[in-house]
Amino acid sequence: MSNMEMNADIVIVGAGIAGLATALALHRLGLRSLVLESSSYLRVNGAAFTTWTNAWKALDALGIGDSLRVAHPRIRGLVSYAAEAGVQTAEVEYVDKSTGVEHEVRCLRRKLLAETLSNELPSGTIRFSPQLVSIEESGHLKLLHLADGTTIKTKVLIGCDGVNSEVAKWLGFKKGAFDTRCAIRGYAVYEEGHGLGDKFFNFFGEGFRSGVVPCDDNSVYWFFSWSSATRVKELEENPLKMMEFVLSKLGKLPDNIKDVFRRTKVDDLVCSQLRYRAPWEILWADISKDNVCVSGDACHPMTPDLGQGACSALEDGIILAKCLAEAFARSSTREKCSEEEEYERIKMSLNKYAKERRWRAFDLVSTAYLVGHLQFTTEKVISFLRNKFLAPHLVTMLMKKATYDCGMLKASTR
Repeated sequence: MSNMEMNADIVIVGAGIAGLATALALHRLGLRSLVLESSSYLRVNGAAFTTWTNAWKALDALGIGDSLRVAHPRIRGLVSYAAEAGVQTAEVEYVDKSTGVEHEVRCLRRKLLAETLSNELPSGTIRFSPQLVSIEESGHLKLLHLADGTTIKTKVLIGCDGVNSEVAKWLGFKKGAFDTRCAIRGYAVYEEGHGLGDKFFNFFGEGFRSGVVPCDDNSVYWFFSWSSATRVKELEENPLKMMEFVLSKLGKLPDNIKDVFRRTKVDDLVCSQLRYRAPWEILWADISKDNVCVSGDACHPMTPDLGQGACSALEDGIILAKCLAEAFARSSTREKCSEEEEYERIKMSLNKYAKERRWRAFDLVSTAYLVGHLQFTTEKVISFLRNKFLAPHLVTMLMKKATYDCGMLKASTR
């Protein structure tokens, strides 16, 4: 057991997408941070996720967009099917009808993104394995007590530690709520190429929704979500039953689509109950308090129905870094100011971040929840309308949510 004491101006708890993006954005602005990751390696939950235009703007701001584009071809549109009948019900291009501009949509591999973010950080930025035990106030600083006995003094504490965030708990947030739906996610590899083209395939069935989307010419990501959580524990413990359950629901979908599921290694399947934060809690709770704030899933976990969870976490990182850069700017001024003045500057910068992100997060979480439950209806009439008319309107909505621009990172003056 160590009794070591450390000092760090900015500490980020959690080395997921939100934490790594925030650390890299701060680094681009000349600010060093310390990232605490409770596991012993760079943890990645899930194989891939859909990245929309707003996410690529954030990745470009971080300086890694082009390197990721090379490995992830563009997805040009969505094709929707009624699973039971195997009938195509809609096909929509990812083009904004009002402007004629095509949205940038790609399926990004999580592991590659995490590795790219971490590789751009200075050596020693990420510290693995220290579990955060408690947070203590000490004047204008926060004392972080870790499981190995280490104490870290910090001027800024950022919680990017996911839906079960200890930092969010300290701020007064409740635990993330469990949705009535569960999701199984998988990843198929085709050495000879999958031949599925450049479309997102979307399938509706009675009480479930599924999707298949290419990551590149040789790999395909898929998900299957259903509206009852009663079997989740049983399926989690038996991957073979998990796959049998999914295949039993695919109805008359085309064989090349079913093949994606069959090719997936059962050991790579991930099953979990969907979680989200009640939208009203985002409106009224403290996203920031004093020199502490939360970001990503620690702040706004949402159901995956808009494909904006990871995208908005990238937005968070850019906005938060820019706000903090203002507080730490002008080193000569910083040397002259008192601890009280610096603390107040940090507090104001985090308040600015919280104000800018609150309504954006509320909009995404509430819309995702409503859209998700509309898609899972078992009512015959609503199901018919969903299959015939929802897909085009859903894509329009997705594109509107993806127009957000977090802006670029200006070079630091420090």
